[in-house]
Amino acid sequence: MLALLLLVMPSTTGRISLVSSTYLCQGYQGCEAAGYGNAGYRQASSTMYWRMYAGHNCTNYAAYRLIQSGMPDVRPWEGSGNASNWGVAMASITDQVPTVGSIAWYKPHVTPAGSAGHVAYVEQVVSETEIIVSEDYWGGDFYWRRITKTGGGWPSGFIHFNDRVIQPTSPPTIAGTPMVGAPLEVAVGAWTPAPTSIGVQWLADGAAIPGATGAGYVPTPDVKGKTLTAQVTAQLDGYTPGAAALATAPVAPGTFQRAQEPTIQGAPEVGTTLTLTAPAWAPQPTKAKTQWYADGNALSGATGTTLTLTRDEIGKQISARVIASAKGYKKSRATAPATAPVLAKPVTLTRPSRVKGTPQVGDRLVVKPGRVRQAGATASYRWLRDGRPVAKATRPTYTVRRGDLGRSMSVEVTWSRRNFRDTTEAIAVASPVTTVPEVRVRPEAKRGRVIVDIRVKAVGAPKPGGAITVAVGKRVAEGQVVDGRARLVVRDVKPGTRPLVVSYAGTDVVQAAVSRTTVAAR
Repeated sequence: MLALLLLVMPSTTGRISLVSSTYLCQGYQGCEAAGYGNAGYRQASSTMYWRMYAGHNCTNYAAYRLIQSGMPDVRPWEGSGNASNWGVAMASITDQVPTVGSIAWYKPHVTPAGSAGHVAYVEQVVSETEIIVSEDYWGGDFYWRRITKTGGGWPSGFIHFNDRVIQPTSPPTIAGTPMVGAPLEVAVGAWTPAPTSIGVQWLADGAAIPGATGAGYVPTPDVKGKTLTAQVTAQLDGYTPGAAALATAPVAPGTFQRAQEPTIQGAPEVGTTLTLTAPAWAPQPTKAKTQWYADGNALSGATGTTLTLTRDEIGKQISARVIASAKGYKKSRATAPATAPVLAKPVTLTRPSRVKGTPQVGDRLVVKPGRVRQAGATASYRWLRDGRPVAKATRPTYTVRRGDLGRSMSVEVTWSRRNFRDTTEAIAVASPVTTVPEVRVRPEAKRGRVIVDIRVKAVGAPKPGGAITVAVGKRVAEGQVVDGRARLVVRDVKPGTRPLVVSYAGTDVVQAAVSRTTVAAR
């Protein structure tokens, strides 16, 4: 019964001569000396594995190598152990894809196999059409052989018992949005066993992108609309490279990022030239088109960076729009904020305004408006105290207030007309503002002398000071007003009715005053 399970070996016992095969070494010792080795089978060849014949035997050697890779010493199928039956019994794991660690299987009479077929161990996959195998032959010898797919001698299939393939333990991923100009980055993931190198190749609609072999890639305009694929390949000597392919959605058009908004420089007046400060984008567009607008309507031919205003634009707001474009990018529009309505030339003054009145507390100041060339222009007023606006003082007349005492007064007259620039006159009033005092005199006559009590009051300065002189006839006395009061004595006054003259000298803000009366001297 045991004999039925043993392998009937292929008839081929010596070298084959094929244009598709190149022998790399021969014999256990020869291959060891050449650096290829025999995986220890030289010492183990006397043992039967998977119930195959020991010694030089393709099936025993293949079973030995699979057991070395971690499989148990139990044939994984029932029935014939002939090489011809391996691919039939294990059809579920047999295909046409060579991998390191897979078994190259030959049907009967497929060179170099005889009637019982042949199996070899795949040591290296150079490409889809070139492999390197190690193999042993019944009645023959041990070899390493390079096989190419053309010219005959290519295996009938490959059995994947326990391939030596690098496997991902955490899959690669792509970070980023597939968009022109937007960086993409491949995280290569983790692999087992640890590879010695991991390579990345980017493809666009299945075609390799020249030079795109790094983990990072920035889509260019040439790949817009195409599906990108990142092919990740992990490599380790003696293993079939691990591979993963990550596809993105079709690459979307890129978007410009504005680094600076456009602005319009210049006064919006007829005859002046406005200048557009262009926006800045990243990346820099290959083309930028400018269009000027008046109240939202495009101005014919106004496509440069400057615009000279004409009377046609009077009263309209001017804006400008710049459209950036480049291959592979969405157009980007940037609009400069609109100006104030365009004005004509300034209102022209033909006769200046003037102020009538005395700047003293309680009196009225009145603006006599001048004349302007533009009919229909209106004047507005603003009174100022020491250069600062006085609250609610916006009429052509102004009554001087206590708070103005000692201050400098002025008035601004602003002439306005629609579509013209305002013209403002600044008119200074004589300063400082003063106040008119009231001098009250109460004389008292005594023998040979007159005693005079004086009180000085003034609006805004109720207790003024200052020099005071009293004359009774030809006799005079001088003194000072303190807190609005003074008391002077005029001596050696002869009896009779005499004129009494009180002269108040005033201050910086209180005007001088004279009071006249008579006194009956004794």
